[in-house]
Amino acid sequence: MKRSFFLLAGAVLLLSSVKLSAQQSTLYTFDKKIPVPGDGGYDYVAIDEVNNHLFVSHGTVFNVIDLATEKPIAVIDGMKGVHGIAIVNEVNKGFISDGKGNSVVVVDLTTFKILKTISLPATDEDGIIYDPYSKKVFVFNGDSKSTCVIDINTLTLTKTIDLGGGPEFAVSDGKGLVFNNIEDLSSLKVIDTKTMAVKATYPLSPCGAPTGIALDPVNNRLFTGCRGNKGLSVVDAGSGKVITTLPIGAGVDAVVYDGVNKLIFASNGDATVTIIKQQSADEYSVVQTLTTQPRAKTMAFDKKTRKIYLSAPEFEPGTRKSIPGTFAVLVYKPVN
Repeated sequence: MKRSFFLLAGAVLLLSSVKLSAQQSTLYTFDKKIPVPGDGGYDYVAIDEVNNHLFVSHGTVFNVIDLATEKPIAVIDGMKGVHGIAIVNEVNKGFISDGKGNSVVVVDLTTFKILKTISLPATDEDGIIYDPYSKKVFVFNGDSKSTCVIDINTLTLTKTIDLGGGPEFAVSDGKGLVFNNIEDLSSLKVIDTKTMAVKATYPLSPCGAPTGIALDPVNNRLFTGCRGNKGLSVVDAGSGKVITTLPIGAGVDAVVYDGVNKLIFASNGDATVTIIKQQSADEYSVVQTLTTQPRAKTMAFDKKTRKIYLSAPEFEPGTRKSIPGTFAVLVYKPVN
């Protein structure tokens, strides 16, 4: 009887798995690789929508790709270990977090020349975003467990805010709040950009080790990628309540939201992008597991073409050793 039960249970699980696979669609497919010269580490990628450029973090430099031709056009160098860039078109400046230089490097978005290096009283400058409400750039410092606030006009540090844990990605609602994932505490900090203080802390259980984050401003929902439990949690931005958690790939880093087509993308280090469909504010389903490349885990979304861009080198099989000369931007396009 027990044997029959387990055989039946196994059959049910198999049928469920087949049904789940059958329900998945092919919404995105591989388009091309854009070879990028040089070797070294890599982190965030970001799009300047106004100038139609893709910025690619790459060791001690940022590579710039023209999205019209999808070819490299410039290199911003002279830094020590870059991570992210905040695009601020209203002042035509980009703000680069130089984690090994303990600084933010300000560049001109059209000439790509370095305008100023802002030294910071913090270490491991990592994620960086622009908050249009306060006209400030927030750089998140992993080792210092803080965020430094920079004025976009004076190019000076105005405040350092203690976060109590290691910050990861952040997002602004454009209305006076910044939401920041705290990876080592599995929580989310809400920063009031009017008072420049932490307004609330949301526990994210069952989400473990949160990294990437995106915002649906219409439904006031946050989408946070969770490495610890291989999930994407949907969070009510007003209350901090975790609405639901969906399965994604392992080693998630970036999360982006396409509000027009109601799609959420989670880029994972296990060579997948999990694509999730939003049916309503509280209803979601995984619609595609897109195959990418091992450790291609940072991502940018082009609102004009709906393409997604990831960066990574190739690695020797079964190792973390990258193959020289293979660093590239991977491009995936919508099928329709």
